[in-house]
Amino acid sequence: MSCWQTIQDYAFRSIGYGERLLPRDDFTLCQQFTLIGSGLIWNVYFGVFALCLGFFFATALALGKISPNPWLRKPAEWFIFIFRGSPLFIQFFLAYFLFLKLNNLDLGIISFDDKFKWLTSAWLGALVVLFLNTSAYSGEIFYGALRSIPKGDVEAADAYGLTGVTRFRRIIWPTMLRLAWPAYTNEAIFMFHATTLVFFSSFPSLQQKGDALYYAQYFADKTFNPFVPYPILAGYFILLTLLVITFYGMINKYLNRHLPQTQQRRLKIRPQVIR
Repeated sequence: MSCWQTIQDYAFRSIGYGERLLPRDDFTLCQQFTLIGSGLIWNVYFGVFALCLGFFFATALALGKISPNPWLRKPAEWFIFIFRGSPLFIQFFLAYFLFLKLNNLDLGIISFDDKFKWLTSAWLGALVVLFLNTSAYSGEIFYGALRSIPKGDVEAADAYGLTGVTRFRRIIWPTMLRLAWPAYTNEAIFMFHATTLVFFSSFPSLQQKGDALYYAQYFADKTFNPFVPYPILAGYFILLTLLVITFYGMINKYLNRHLPQTQQRRLKIRPQVIR
């Protein structure tokens, strides 16, 4: 089988298209690159949607935590504390069994039998956990940025008569993003790395197709040689990290476009070792 034929057969296997059966012997580098790359589709899916949805929820959490109203501040503080204080790996297991119980809940009058079955699958259940987790970490980052906004910026907005939503949209929110973006970039990088934990969680994959780590472990188990598939997996994530740095760097440059070149905040990538 040629490499091009392998790509045609396995490039989208992780999402249910292509050959149903995995290769059993005579594994080639092309097969390993193709299948691990196919599984990476799920990691990108988890990372992109968790970050996009979590960005807006994190903003709400930051505003809630800095609010003088205890009915807004306390729930935001406890949410951030719980999801930052507990390991992501444990959150996956607890969420899976919670969704499983919810799906089978029967209160007599109200029955939830199979109403939440999608939450017990990786494509949605694991995504919910990642979304809540990154929202907590990003919310704390945004909260710190809100507290770091220069008082002069707020006073200048007041002097121009900007209040309420207008002041937040034109002054506070852009300044918050500018201050928080380098740290938020690191959170985005780690969130993509954290998607590999979905493989170890209890959430079953859609049609048992698996993510990048699933295929890397498959080849490692079959060949008894982890020094080929796992470096391939690491290489894919390094490329993904470079894409994230480039994309977030462009946004960072846009956020600081009004500043002189010498005053623009540069991204400093400091990956976290453990969540």
